[in-house]
Amino acid sequence: MTALHSGKSFDTKGPELEHFLVEGLHCPSCIREIEGALQKNPIISNVRLNLTTQRLAVQWSPDHPDNAANSDQVIETLKGLGFKGYLFKDDPSAAEGDKEGRWLLICMGIAGFAMMNIMLLSVSDWSGTDMGDQTRGFFHWISALIALPAAAIAGLPFYKSAWTALKSRRLNMDVPISLAVILSLMMSVMQTLTRGGDTYYDAAVMLLFFLLIGRFLDRKMRNHARATAHNLMSYRPSKATVVNPDGDTSSCSIELLATEMVVRVAPGERIPVDGVIVRGTSEVDTSLVTGETLPVKATLDDKVFAGTMNVSGALDIRVTALTGKTLLDEIIGLMETAEQGRAKYVRLADKAAQIYAPAVHLLALSTFLGWMIFTSVGWEQSLITAIAVLIITCPCALGLAVPVVQIVASSRLFNNGILVKAPDGLERLAEIDTIVFDKTGTLTLGQPEIANGDELAPETLELAASLAKTSTHPLCRALVVACHDRDIPTIATDSPLHEEPGMGLKATINGREVRLGNREWCDVDMAIQANTRYSELWLKAEGKEAIFLAFQDRLRKDAVQVVAWFQNKGFDILLLSGDRPDVVADVAAKLGITEFVGAAKPQDKIDRLEELKAQGKKILMVGDGLNDAPALRASYVSISPSTAADVSQNAADFIFQSQELDSIVRAWQVSHMSRKLVFTNFALAAVYNLIAVPFAAAGFLTPLIAAIAMSSSSIVVTANALRLNMTKLYSSRGDR
Repeated sequence: MTALHSGKSFDTKGPELEHFLVEGLHCPSCIREIEGALQKNPIISNVRLNLTTQRLAVQWSPDHPDNAANSDQVIETLKGLGFKGYLFKDDPSAAEGDKEGRWLLICMGIAGFAMMNIMLLSVSDWSGTDMGDQTRGFFHWISALIALPAAAIAGLPFYKSAWTALKSRRLNMDVPISLAVILSLMMSVMQTLTRGGDTYYDAAVMLLFFLLIGRFLDRKMRNHARATAHNLMSYRPSKATVVNPDGDTSSCSIELLATEMVVRVAPGERIPVDGVIVRGTSEVDTSLVTGETLPVKATLDDKVFAGTMNVSGALDIRVTALTGKTLLDEIIGLMETAEQGRAKYVRLADKAAQIYAPAVHLLALSTFLGWMIFTSVGWEQSLITAIAVLIITCPCALGLAVPVVQIVASSRLFNNGILVKAPDGLERLAEIDTIVFDKTGTLTLGQPEIANGDELAPETLELAASLAKTSTHPLCRALVVACHDRDIPTIATDSPLHEEPGMGLKATINGREVRLGNREWCDVDMAIQANTRYSELWLKAEGKEAIFLAFQDRLRKDAVQVVAWFQNKGFDILLLSGDRPDVVADVAAKLGITEFVGAAKPQDKIDRLEELKAQGKKILMVGDGLNDAPALRASYVSISPSTAADVSQNAADFIFQSQELDSIVRAWQVSHMSRKLVFTNFALAAVYNLIAVPFAAAGFLTPLIAAIAMSSSSIVVTANALRLNMTKLYSSRGDR
């Protein structure tokens, strides 16, 4: 699969794409620094870093194929910038736990312990109790002995990040925080030495305590955002049971498997690779792929996919795709690509956050000078006010406004069997007003079924299926399925079955020649009017009249409800198909679609889309065939089923795994709600700054209140995004 990012593409199947996790990211300036440094390296053709998931996607240049050496260079570059990085597949968090999270908890505990003791010592000072300078000084020194080592340890997460940024000649959000803590402590020590007025040991430690709470909650949110990809990787077994040519079995690492090998999967085990069943019958839990909770029957010649669960019976599976190229790898790649992408709202937030760091320091300096020049409060109060400004203007909420919504939305869609490929796909999908459907494989399943089977005698179907059972022709396969569903057995032939390409099949059964195929093959009068709504086969038994077997493509079972749902919402619906006009008209009538075009070539589809775009329409194209790929590219946004041709899936912005069309409704609902939440988050971040900054600059907020407000703004933005998980989504079988 290929998804576009700012003019460049990530090939999610290619070996030249590698993913890393980066620790120590706290603001958009970190992203710019890392991406800028890596882009200068000639071994790298493209790079994308996601702040929320802390995941770095790196595309190697084709001229530098040594992935291991390239990965080492990336990790060294990150180390030189002051960040810890490692390969995504080597993420130690699963085995070792969240070390950074535990360290933040330790720092939080130290800050909390110090805060409570310093506040206890400060009670007498706050209460206005008359005590001498020596007693007050003694209490201040005890507070200093508690606060200074506590702040030195508890503030390390901020100091390290700030020092890393300054060494790289850049600013991040931890620079003003560190300045605020250090300045308040230095001023307090100076006041203690000179036996001056107020000290701010309690405020500095409380500031760290509340900032650490916000940092810890932010860490938990990031871990939640990464959980889906980690969970996906856990679906992949590390070993497989190989069936050797002599029938014996042996255990083998999945990295050592080769195509055409046969692996055995016992009940309760996950299938390790993509393949085709060569022996056994079972039920397979495909919820990972389709989003459906009920297991499906799997038997001979059925395709199965890595990561799905074998439920009831042992299966022997011939390997068709190896690790790195399975459907599970493709799903992981698509999700990673979507997460790495920069939608236009993300770019807008990044640009706003980019000017924050210098603006924050300039605003704090202006506040300090303004209070010094225009008031008589003295340098201590002026500095305290400037410190409050440094803290309150941290751009955490703005940095989280869009990414957290994207992560929640992508995860919600994935859990419903919908993969988001394009980084701005959700934004575009929310703006559509017209939906163009292809027919075959989209509104229909692309699986023909016999249309007049109930009108035919069981003996007729039995005879036809006895010939069809060895053919791979779609109509023959449909005929065999129809007999299987009706419990009609097949008959052994007296002679070897002969297949004439493009004509049909023949064999001798019970002493008579029997033919199954087209009109010419079965000696049917060509003057007989054909019903062009159907595909046809003819069955001709020696000495008897030929019998007509009609086939038609089956509608997806919820197609009528889904089309009606969109029509009721006011969307314009168009059916655009390359199939015969009378077949298209018949399907349109069943679905209640009034505007339809048949016999449309790829260029015809593009021309029609261009006409609609010229009218100002924003079009969602839903298609699956090779002939749909150009139209999928030409539309405003596009969706394909997982059964679509590779080129169509490459062109689409979304892929749905289910056999049902209600996935399209759910994708639109999530995109629509996501758009609202993004704008709400922007509004919350803007209101916070419009209110908080003037209050801080005017001296109404202490550094402690500023820290609480800054942390609260990030929590509010994250909580607002998580509302998406509470939204009920449409389902043709009831709410989800």
